Amino acid sequence: MNITKRQVVLDNKEITLYQLYNDKGMMVEAMNLGGIITKIMTEDKDGKFENVVLEWQDLNTYIENPGYFGAIIGRTAGRIHKAQVTIDNNIYTFPQNDNANNIHGGITGFDKKIWECEEIIDQEEVTLKLKCVSEDGEEGYPGQLDVVVYYKLNNSNEFTIRYEATTNKTTLVNLTQHTYFNLSGDAKRSIEKQEMFINSDKVCEIDHQAIPTGNLIDLSTDSIFNFKNKKLIGQDINKEHIQLTYAKGYDHPWLLNEGDLAAQLYDPISKRSMEIRTNQEAVVVYTMNHPNENKLTNGNSAPRRYAVCFETQAPPIGYNEVNKELSLLKPENKYYHETTFAFK
Repeated sequence: MNITKRQVVLDNKEITLYQLYNDKGMMVEAMNLGGIITKIMTEDKDGKFENVVLEWQDLNTYIENPGYFGAIIGRTAGRIHKAQVTIDNNIYTFPQNDNANNIHGGITGFDKKIWECEEIIDQEEVTLKLKCVSEDGEEGYPGQLDVVVYYKLNNSNEFTIRYEATTNKTTLVNLTQHTYFNLSGDAKRSIEKQEMFINSDKVCEIDHQAIPTGNLIDLSTDSIFNFKNKKLIGQDINKEHIQLTYAKGYDHPWLLNEGDLAAQLYDPISKRSMEIRTNQEAVVVYTMNHPNENKLTNGNSAPRRYAVCFETQAPPIGYNEVNKELSLLKPENKYYHETTFAFK
């Protein structure tokens, strides 16, 4: 097991890219800019290692990073309705960077920060420890937030992300990771032909701006959003359904059932499988519903439906501040969440 690194200069800033290797040849590459994951190299049925996440060809694209490729999202993942909340009888207003709403931490969220990094190598795993401080009032949020994120890779081909945070004032915290997965390897095929399982019986209903309304969709009566029996992502994604019309595909919070396995992605051609375990309440599954003209490392632009994000998190804050309590962190408490992506 080993960690290597290389330096690049982006926007006149020296950025470090770290490569975490296990003894089986799996590799995860991440940069200190935004904690952005650029590579997860895993093998297919023939033992060929390829990148199973989308990566921009030009590293300078990560300065603006359309679509938040591979980044840590914070202080809050997802949207906040009308870009404001009430905490302890005080109204806090955030930047309206998604229509009249706030999304993914604001204009300069955690995806834009240069994180302080520490390399840790032992017999069980290799770890990249990332630290940052979000000052009181940053992007409108109350309280100083001290954040530590761990990227851990072990010899069982498990990549674990652990989030920890403390605050000196009651605030909102809802961290996630925004990596775009495609198990075909090097983004050779659409994810519509890949199979997905989600351990959920309910999905948050959204409006035309992808804001949770507070209503839940019962999956016992809605087969289009029901993935408890593994099925192709593309099986129902183009069918007529008002929720699919609003999001142009899937971009919804699934409320997770208890159990070891939260979700799974499987590519029948490469035979790669990714299992997801988490202690988060929900997973926002986003099927890359909008194309991007920037080039990927395979030389092509990024068409829609060429990757899927599994944003494990608390459900976003919607109408009448629904779900807000799930993102509140008080000074006497510690934020702690963990998600593991296991590759087979």
